[in-house]
Amino acid sequence: MKECNGRIHSIETMGLVDGPGIRTVVFFQGCKLRCVYCHNPDTWNIEGGFYISPKELVNKILKYKPYFQRSNGGVTFSGGECLLQGEFLLETLKLCKENDIHTAIDTSGCGNGDYEDILKYTDLVILDVKHVDLQEYKNITGQSMDEFNEFLKALNESKSTVWIRHVVVPGITDNEEEILKLQEFIKGIDRVEKVQLLPYHTLGVHKYEKLNMEYRLKNVQDMDKEKLDKLQFIIECNKGNISI
Repeated sequence: MKECNGRIHSIETMGLVDGPGIRTVVFFQGCKLRCVYCHNPDTWNIEGGFYISPKELVNKILKYKPYFQRSNGGVTFSGGECLLQGEFLLETLKLCKENDIHTAIDTSGCGNGDYEDILKYTDLVILDVKHVDLQEYKNITGQSMDEFNEFLKALNESKSTVWIRHVVVPGITDNEEEILKLQEFIKGIDRVEKVQLLPYHTLGVHKYEKLNMEYRLKNVQDMDKEKLDKLQFIIECNKGNISI
């Protein structure tokens, strides 16, 4: 197998929300997007983190297999953006499948590499939908939706199961109209098992201060949980052909 080293930001050994069961969560270094609410700006620079080979990484993951296997868990590759290191991700996924490990990628769908091949070895895609409107997507991420749509096409042609995640931001996406637009957009995505609305929070603001970076939503308060629950209820009641 071809050796292609990559850069990892960190590894969490007991993830409970990043896929089914207990997960080992591997955070990749590097991201193309510059989301206004990102709580991990320290993962943006692809030159950060530590250098590792696919084999070395999978050997680390295998140490925790006895724990996550009991709960029908597995490994989730997150970021940053794991697709940005597509070749490294692909080789790591192949090794995981050789070792009978359930694989998931937590992604915004903007990276590099052969998405078709990557998805062949991916059991679950946790897809972060930033916004469904072209201009609002660019306002939030600093990028166009072109790469996201390219990944979405490959995803619909794959056999991977899909979970949708969407961060609800006060004053931007925290209203019924925006949530219904999201719900309609999701109808065009195949094999969706779950839709999760995530609350905007300010827990990562201190990282911007530490990195001497401007935080662009500094006047936005944390998302109200009661309002978020109501919006989640709207998704559930209007799911149409979404298989959640």
